[in-house]
Amino acid sequence: MLREIVACKRDEVNDRKSSSHKLNLQRIIADTPFAVGFAKALHGTQGECPRLIAEVKKQSPSGGVLRDPFDPLAIANAYKSAGASALSVLTDQRYFHGSLDIMATVGKAVALPVLNKEFMVDEIQFYEARAYRADAVLLIVAILERSQLIEYSHLAQELGLDVLVEIHTEGELAIATDAMPDIQLLGINNRDLTTLTTDLATTFRLVNCISSELRNNMTIVSESGISSRIDVERLAEVGIHAMLVGEALLKAQNISRKVSELLDASLSSPITS
Repeated sequence: MLREIVACKRDEVNDRKSSSHKLNLQRIIADTPFAVGFAKALHGTQGECPRLIAEVKKQSPSGGVLRDPFDPLAIANAYKSAGASALSVLTDQRYFHGSLDIMATVGKAVALPVLNKEFMVDEIQFYEARAYRADAVLLIVAILERSQLIEYSHLAQELGLDVLVEIHTEGELAIATDAMPDIQLLGINNRDLTTLTTDLATTFRLVNCISSELRNNMTIVSESGISSRIDVERLAEVGIHAMLVGEALLKAQNISRKVSELLDASLSSPITS
């Protein structure tokens, strides 16, 4: 599945690459407010609870349609009011029914930093991310060369974007820390992007491979497969600073109550996902 998505993404990006498109994006960026600190919003924990990056997406290849009707602005506002620290917005159209316009709408209206959750394979996407109000971008180690990780992280920095570097294996962790020894945000994806299955054990295994020196200088984010307060408490026990949650929130009958359940142990018993 990952290979298929990335191949489609490269074709899609190639269709809209042009010097005029880039120039127009640069003009928009020049008139756009500075990015909000995504990494700063995730620093530390809320008591004993990892901070929440709440995801806005209509559907996914693994979960199908997650919310219908889908009102991204109402969802984002519910996340904010319930205590989320940041947002993640899917902008891939083919597989997730997202768009850059959805991200721009959310970024303008909701006072939380926004991660552009996208398969970044070309520099033009970074200009698009900033022009459409992203505060951070995702670099997936599994789909990028070492040289691209370095190049894209520098480009993101030039544009004022924070970078969440995503890994799934020990090998990817080694590549990421070698290419970017000063990583601020490290995401551990519990979803195997080839099989689409999730397993929180991925976080518990990989966090133990990160040296204490690196841990002291980065924010570690656990992504996917988090659905209950018990999951959150297990992540807190191993020192996870933040969590990215989508499907459990979007499938909930009451989004605000589900957010509250994850962030407050006293509310966990009567709530279902």
